[in-house]
Amino acid sequence: MSPTRRQQARAAEIAAEIAALGFALPGTLTDRPMRCGHPRCRCHADPPQLHGPYHQWTRKKDGKTITRFLSDDQLADYQPWFDNHRRLRELVAELEALSQAIADADPRWNRRTRAPSSQTRQTSS
Repeated sequence: MSPTRRQQARAAEIAAEIAALGFALPGTLTDRPMRCGHPRCRCHADPPQLHGPYHQWTRKKDGKTITRFLSDDQLADYQPWFDNHRRLRELVAELEALSQAIADADPRWNRRTRAPSSQTRQTSS
């Protein structure tokens, strides 16, 4: 099955956007308030007044979870890379869906195949 011109054009647009993305950092970025280790600190009061928020980056590396805290400067520097990774995943998902739609439209899926010819009937004599 050949893709339509529209499908080919969209695939080319996706490829061009992926090529233009630049650096991409995978993982999850969250801002979290936290408690410190000083028992008399305000963060242990009732109600607690937590420190932060701190920018936490979590990702998988070699099957293990890696967590790092980013400074405000690091967040400003790397935020576009996190955004690029999110966009990269969206584009790959769209390209996969486009490819699946092309494959699903292939009329050869509806053909019936013949039974293997190795099965022969024997007649009794």
